[in-house]
Amino acid sequence: MHNFTPEDLVQYLYNETSTKKSADILAALENDWSLREMFEAIKEAHQTLEPAIVSPREEVIEKILRYAAKSMELHHH
Repeated sequence: MHNFTPEDLVQYLYNETSTKKSADILAALENDWSLREMFEAIKEAHQTLEPAIVSPREEVIEKILRYAAKSMELHHH
């Protein structure tokens, strides 16, 4: 079981995690289906929202996480 937060995954997506943490996240993504699903939702949100966002970085992360959470809710219903 992983102990990575959505924020960790966003940092990983932006290449802002340490080499060790990146390796740990990559290994967890290969072995943990739910974490991989969450990361895919975050990646999709990032690709959808990033071009339109010119706001402060913290707000960008919040929007990505909200979008990803909604996306995951839809997949589970």
